[in-house]
Amino acid sequence: MQNDPDGREGMALGQYMTGMAFSNVGLGVVHGMAHPLSAFYNTPHGVANAVLLPYVMEYNAAYTGEKFREIARAMGVTGVDAMSQEEYRKAAIDAVKQLSLDVCIPQTLAEIGVKEEDLEALTDAAMADVCTGGNPRPCTREEILAVYKTAYGK
Repeated sequence: MQNDPDGREGMALGQYMTGMAFSNVGLGVVHGMAHPLSAFYNTPHGVANAVLLPYVMEYNAAYTGEKFREIARAMGVTGVDAMSQEEYRKAAIDAVKQLSLDVCIPQTLAEIGVKEEDLEALTDAAMADVCTGGNPRPCTREEILAVYKTAYGK
């Protein structure tokens, strides 16, 4: 693709369109928490999001309506229509955790080198991040710190 001008143009256009879409949907606290990980620890943004996603899903679960049913279905969980809301929410989170394991994503912040003493500063940065305001559940500093602590592995 390096020497394919049409391919490079298509990739650039795809990246641009994706960026514009992301900028207009209110990405939520998973991105607000991932941005400081990338800045503090040079962690790739996708990895930071993937590590945090199950923890943030657990935090947001009660504020998601029926969205997790469709996430569970899209992740290949069978029988979601017969599940209670609590069951399909757990199934969605479990499916995301399993995908992370399957593709060798670290499971805790400690595994990517985060220092426990930095959790307070990461929380302050996440609270100031524009994406945090788009979260379905309102976030307090204490709650974000608690999610970071859980994701840290303690």
